[in-house]
Amino acid sequence: MPFTPDSQLDLLFPADLIPIEVTQQLPSELHMRPLASTDYHRGHLSVLSVLTVVTDPGEQAWRAQFEAQRAAPKTYYPIVIIDKPSDRIVAVGTVFIERKFVRGLGCVGHIEDIAVDKSQQGKKLGLRVIQALTAISENSGCYKTILNCSDSNIPFYEKCGFQKKENEMAKYAPTGRAQTPRL
Repeated sequence: MPFTPDSQLDLLFPADLIPIEVTQQLPSELHMRPLASTDYHRGHLSVLSVLTVVTDPGEQAWRAQFEAQRAAPKTYYPIVIIDKPSDRIVAVGTVFIERKFVRGLGCVGHIEDIAVDKSQQGKKLGLRVIQALTAISENSGCYKTILNCSDSNIPFYEKCGFQKKENEMAKYAPTGRAQTPRL
């Protein structure tokens, strides 16, 4: 299956929200972009199965979930890394933006479902996904980005700039960046 350029895809959000500084650090045979409406066929669920048991709901239900996320603009930002030679997904992650009543009606970015295909682990793809999602969160005006992880993953997330805080990991946006959404 030949690589499908972003311009030919129905993406969940604009690709230019993913920082170029992160995408340029990927090997040339890999491409990072938002989740596309046709990614069910590119192995989205099989990569997620690295994390936990994933029940395949079928393409129609998967597509309905995609459309439900699209129906909440500026909220869901799922990204994928594509292996260009196979046009298959090899890494995934999502940040969703929670709008709060505290902290001056602030926003919090929640990172979820970071997964890298077993054949691609050790290539810093998880780091690149985390960097992209954190930047999307901060550029959305979030005062912090949080995630939950197992104890065994704490060292990885600390390398990504997160710190252990109570029962979650947190990385606060640089001073001044979290006041006004930039997306």
